[in-house]
Amino acid sequence: MSDWNPADYLRFGKERSIPAQDLIAHIDIDEPERILDIGCGPGNSTRLLKKRWPGSRLTGVDGSSAMIETARNNGPDAEWVAADIAEYDPEQRFDIVFSNAALQWMDDQEMLLERFQRFLTGAGVLAAQVPFFWDMPLGKTIDRVSRDIRFSEKTGNVSAVFTIHTPGWYYDRLSALFRTIFVWQTDYYHVMQSHAAIVDMISSTGLRPYLERLASQAEANRFCAEVEKQIRRDYPVQRDGRVLFPFKRFFFVAREPL
Repeated sequence: MSDWNPADYLRFGKERSIPAQDLIAHIDIDEPERILDIGCGPGNSTRLLKKRWPGSRLTGVDGSSAMIETARNNGPDAEWVAADIAEYDPEQRFDIVFSNAALQWMDDQEMLLERFQRFLTGAGVLAAQVPFFWDMPLGKTIDRVSRDIRFSEKTGNVSAVFTIHTPGWYYDRLSALFRTIFVWQTDYYHVMQSHAAIVDMISSTGLRPYLERLASQAEANRFCAEVEKQIRRDYPVQRDGRVLFPFKRFFFVAREPL
C-alpha cells in the first residue's frame, strides 16, 4: 500500500482517541520510566500516554514515514521511529508496551506478542486494542461489495490484508506469556451525520486497501457509493436525522511477563 495520509486519519481523531483513553485507564502503573507506543500513527495516542505519565520517556514506532513526520512535528516530546513493527528491536526495555488499533495490520501476531513480551521489564504491562471490524455489519458489507463482479477482479482478495483473531485466540497466546490477563470488548456508538460520514470515517483505515486497488477515483467512488447504499439497512436513521454507528473493539492488558 502507499503511505498513510495523516490529515485524513485525524479528521476523526476524537473517535479514534477514545478507545486509547479507555485502554490507558486500565493500565495500573504509577510511574513507568519508559513507554513504547507500537503503531503510534500521527502521535495522538502517544500524546494521551504523555498526559497520563508526564515524567515517562516515550518512544513512538510506526511503519509510515508520513505518520512519524506528523508526530515529530505535532506530537509530544518523544523518540519517533519509522520502522517495520515486525522487525523493530529496541535495545532498551519498557515498563509499558502499548498498541492502539495496529495489530490488525500484522499477520504473524503470535510471533509479535512474543516479541512485545520480550520488550518489557520484569513488572511490565502489554496493553492493546484491536478493532473487531469484520464482526460488524460494515465490515461484512465491505467484504461483500469487494466480491461483487464489478470490483472483484481487483478487490476480491483484499480482506487477506487484515488479521483479526478471536478473543479466545488472544487469551491463549497471552496466558503462555503473562501471569495476569484482563480482556474486554466495547461497542462505541458514534453519532454520525449520515451514512456517507460512516464511509468517510473508515475510508482512511479499513476501506483504504480496497480503494487503493481500484483503477481510478471514479471507480473508488462507485465502490464507496455501493457500500453506503448497502449499510443503510444495518444502520437506521434516528429521529433527528443522524445515524448511530456502533464500532466493536477488543482490548487486553497483560501483566507480569513469564
